[in-house]
Amino acid sequence: MSALSHAAAPAPFSPEDLTLTAEEISGVRLARLARLRAEMAKRDVAGLVLTDPVNVRYACDARNMQIFTARNPARYLFVAADGPAILFDFAGCEHLGAGLETLDEIRVAKTTSYVAQAERQPEVVAAFADELADLMRAHAGGAKRVGIERFAPEVAYAVQARGFDVVDAQEPVERARAIKVPNEIRMMRASIAAVEEGVAKLEGAIRPGASESEVWARLWAHVIETDGDYVETRLLNSGPRTNPWFQECGARRIEAGDMVCLDTDVVGRFGYYADFSRSWICGDSKPTGAQQTLYQLAHEQIHRNLELIRPGVTFRELSETGWTIPKKYERNRYYLLAHGIGMTGEYPYILYKKDFEAGGYDGVIEPGMVLCVESFIGADAGGEGVKLEQQVEITEDGWRLMSRYPFDERLLGRAV
Repeated sequence: MSALSHAAAPAPFSPEDLTLTAEEISGVRLARLARLRAEMAKRDVAGLVLTDPVNVRYACDARNMQIFTARNPARYLFVAADGPAILFDFAGCEHLGAGLETLDEIRVAKTTSYVAQAERQPEVVAAFADELADLMRAHAGGAKRVGIERFAPEVAYAVQARGFDVVDAQEPVERARAIKVPNEIRMMRASIAAVEEGVAKLEGAIRPGASESEVWARLWAHVIETDGDYVETRLLNSGPRTNPWFQECGARRIEAGDMVCLDTDVVGRFGYYADFSRSWICGDSKPTGAQQTLYQLAHEQIHRNLELIRPGVTFRELSETGWTIPKKYERNRYYLLAHGIGMTGEYPYILYKKDFEAGGYDGVIEPGMVLCVESFIGADAGGEGVKLEQQVEITEDGWRLMSRYPFDERLLGRAV
């Protein structure tokens, strides 16, 4: 298998890994759009309307007000399976997508939300549906299936009333995003490399008396400085706030000897996610035996599970053969064993054996996927916890490590 041993020190990315030419970037854009259209064709979806800013960026690479448009349907993209891609951008922003080879036209969006339209919402929804119906009649060859995502339900009802079969747009987009096109992996490596520099700054800011938010801000600043987009969560916490997981960073002052845990969750360079987790000890204190146990169990979990990953393995097989979480840590386990990743977390979600029958689904690990393998170890009875996670690309014969930030040698018991 091509996978790097977890005991090996990975070589740094080469400059060629991290720098793409304008021609290569253009090729990625066009290849992503072609993958999306191929997945639409498999499902007889003649047209898509995308509002999720991540999906809009995947399909055409137009970036604008990512967080604002994640909660406001004020910008969307129409993609015909055999026809044009038309960006409907926020009023006054039409120039931002100009020149993109993925776009055939740019128009002003019709914002269908109540907050934008109040009592005029029905007439704007009707105008939106009329415009979409015109596009489908012009470019869908008489096909009636159209995919829509994340609008108010009134929008779907209005499109249906005009004779169209409305389906969820997410399936073809997720299936397209799951397999990376040529050079897309290089964009992801560039994002990870930049984020790892930011994590080094964050780790350097961990000191007694610093607040969690103060430390976490070092990563945020670096993301913006390196032309990343945003940090999707606030998962930096310390001491008693490390267990259970999913406690957002706040004003707590970190104390000497505290465990400090981070999940990066960064939408970074080129819009690609850098998602790995690390945990440290604050200050020069020697880790306690309990802290080392937590850390070493988390380290064992992700690396044992990585040993099981290869092309052709099904999600169910990975779930059933995955590392068994000791009973005292089972209740506070992370909610999944591994997940796909690209521009954000994506298909597939692979659940633990305990959870698979209730909420899991099957599929096959394929070359071109990128997966994050997860661990959180924290006792049911309380105390500190440890979060670790690795990001890997799936190759023809195994996997290759993408997240290369070092583990804590003191907590592994290897420090001299």
